[in-house]
Amino acid sequence: MELVCPAGTPAALRAAVEAGAQTVYCGFADETNARNFPGLNFDRDEMAAGVAFAHGRGAKVLVAINTFPHAGAEPLWHRAIADAETAGADAVILADIGLLAHAAEHHPGLRRHLSVQAAAANPDVINFYAEAFGVKRVVLPRVLTVDEIAAINREIDVETEVFVFGGLCVMAEGRCSLSSYATGQSPNMNGVCSPASHVAYAEESGGLTARLGGFTIHRTAKGQPAPYPTLCKGCFTSGDQTGHVFEDPVSLDATQLIPALARAGVTALKIEGRQRSRAYVAEVARSFRAAIEAQAAGRPMPKAALAKLSEGQAATTGAYAKTWR
Repeated sequence: MELVCPAGTPAALRAAVEAGAQTVYCGFADETNARNFPGLNFDRDEMAAGVAFAHGRGAKVLVAINTFPHAGAEPLWHRAIADAETAGADAVILADIGLLAHAAEHHPGLRRHLSVQAAAANPDVINFYAEAFGVKRVVLPRVLTVDEIAAINREIDVETEVFVFGGLCVMAEGRCSLSSYATGQSPNMNGVCSPASHVAYAEESGGLTARLGGFTIHRTAKGQPAPYPTLCKGCFTSGDQTGHVFEDPVSLDATQLIPALARAGVTALKIEGRQRSRAYVAEVARSFRAAIEAQAAGRPMPKAALAKLSEGQAATTGAYAKTWR
């Protein structure tokens, strides 16, 4: 199976390729991609150089243009698609149905992947995207079991890509009402969850208080590590209990499910984390490349080796098992 790794910077792209990623995904430094954080992403020259570097080492580059355009601002997204093709990208990752139509009409030679932001989770809708817009691959949302993925693959004629490591979201793939309410900015419209421009820290009562959009998200004791105030992973008081009301700080790690995902017909395994460091990207890429090679050779999956890179040093298989059923 193909290993698809994140790259939030040119340095991370190089690190991913050198660590064994067959494919890297990245985005432009604007609202057209869903990791629109300061200091991340690529300008046009960096994208072209990154594609050339990857291609020179036998790897591919996918450009994520996976947010939804504002009314009247479509030219920014249209330029991103054109510039991705000019840079030599192997595919663009799109979510918006209008952008898919635009790409199919104006850039027919540019391969199109359906972003997880589209939340396509059944054969009928996936086949629609394939027939109407020539989509060649769909990134499946993180709400499906392995058996459900296998059932989908039996009824579609496009490739499937699934997440196997990284952050999880309690919302439907970027449709974050929490972030929108607290900051006025939406991950799938503005490309950023819990934007840095709305984060504030203050020393209060002998500790550190972290706020997002004026809302207190965390209070940590003096000398303790203070997490970034992502709203869904904040600590809140509900009734007589205080804790992680929406979501525990935990990462997806589906290493042990790789053989089952292969049997289910999955084409590509995706790592989340374009906001992470190049060291993170390199270590995760090496680990999963080794796991994929072990699966292909019929060897057992390596034991968990990425706990220290997981949120809260804890991992879950998420919806793949759906143990709550």
